Amino acid sequence: MTMKPAHVLVVTPHPDDAEYGVAGTVARWAREGKQIVYVVNMKPEELAQIREKEQMAAARVLGVREVIFLRYADQSLEDTPEFRKAIVRLIRMYKPEVMVTADPYRRYIWHRDHRITGQVTLDAIFPFARDPLSYPDLMRENLHPHKVREIFLWG
Repeated sequence: MTMKPAHVLVVTPHPDDAEYGVAGTVARWAREGKQIVYVVNMKPEELAQIREKEQMAAARVLGVREVIFLRYADQSLEDTPEFRKAIVRLIRMYKPEVMVTADPYRRYIWHRDHRITGQVTLDAIFPFARDPLSYPDLMRENLHPHKVREIFLWG
C-alpha cells in the first residue's frame, strides 16, 4: 500500500460541515503549503452525487489536496469498531500532524452525526491509531501506528 503523508486530516460527517466549521483555517494552511485531506461521510445516492460535486468544488477553492467519501448513511452514524477502524486506517495512511473534527462535547443542540463523528475520531486518534495492539491486521497492510501531534475541534 502506498503511503500518502498529509499535514492535516479533517474528518467531517457531512459535506459543507468543514467549510462551516474550519474553512478559514484550512484555506490558511493550504496557502502555507500544508497538504490537507478531507474525510467526508454521506449517502443517499442522488443527494450524495450533488453534495459530492459541491464538496469537491469547495475543496478546490480552499486548496484541499484530496477528498475521501466514506458513504455511511446520513443520520445513522454509530460508534462502531468498523467506523473507528476506517478512521484509524486513514490516520495510519496519511500520517497527519494535525487532525480536525466536530466537537463531540458541544452542549445542547448538536447534530447526532457530528457528535458521533467527533467522538469516533478522537477515539481513533488516541489510543487506536498510535497503539500497535489496535487493529494488528492494518500492520500487515503496512499501516503502522501513528501519533497525531495536534487536534482541533469546531463547534
